[in-house]
Amino acid sequence: MSYLDYIKEKQFPLFTCAGCTHGTVTNTFLRVADELKLDKENTVIVCAIGCAGRIPTFLDFNVLRVTHGRALAFATGVKLSRPDVKVIVFMGDGDAVAIGGNHFIHAARRNIDITAIISHNEIYGMTGGQYAPTTLQGFKATTAPYGMIEPAFDVCELAKGAGSTYVARSDVYHINHLHKVMKNALTHKGFSTLEVITSCPTQFGRRNKMADPIKLVERIRDITVTQTAAEKMSVEELKDKIVIGEFVKTERPELTEIYEEKLGKLRKN
Repeated sequence: MSYLDYIKEKQFPLFTCAGCTHGTVTNTFLRVADELKLDKENTVIVCAIGCAGRIPTFLDFNVLRVTHGRALAFATGVKLSRPDVKVIVFMGDGDAVAIGGNHFIHAARRNIDITAIISHNEIYGMTGGQYAPTTLQGFKATTAPYGMIEPAFDVCELAKGAGSTYVARSDVYHINHLHKVMKNALTHKGFSTLEVITSCPTQFGRRNKMADPIKLVERIRDITVTQTAAEKMSVEELKDKIVIGEFVKTERPELTEIYEEKLGKLRKN
């Protein structure tokens, strides 16, 4: 079996714009899935609306596509009803921490065994180029034509604060690192958050005079810094940088195990 066995060939070509790096996230997932030998029959992938949300439609798994912002709510239902299956959720940054923010916080708080892969491209790509919760100050969007004035969310800090037991960030330039942390996220028991810095040359790039897909990826290379390097940098040096790495890797009771234990006691009574 190879990673190609996890693809629905009839769904190709990809829906994405030229230069979109959601394809890089898809490719990495396919290779990790093959390495882990994920069982297609016992894996459920949930997604919603948006560019990143469409990634699973090309994957030969049990795929549940739902309304915008509700992927984690549906995924929670799947996991509670079938705790034996592997549940993975693909989301964009707007999908995960804007309209879906409340579901994200509580899924992390509950520590339900779901892997959330969040593609962060700083904009709503599919629905018209509106600013997202991750759009950095000063950058333009259709709803911020003079530049974003709000501070951006730090997705990983939000996940840490909410109680996610695995929190990591990577990007589409450092592919080996992305492969490593994606594998770790998928094998972790509990709620796993993986934020992936991606690029959108069409909606974000054009509005911010960075339409060249290669230059956008080079920008990601230039603004990202590893945890090890960050530890040696001053606050001023880190001001415009995004740190990649594994920030949380811990264990605590997982929701479905607690739930099944309680049900077992009730049945005995």
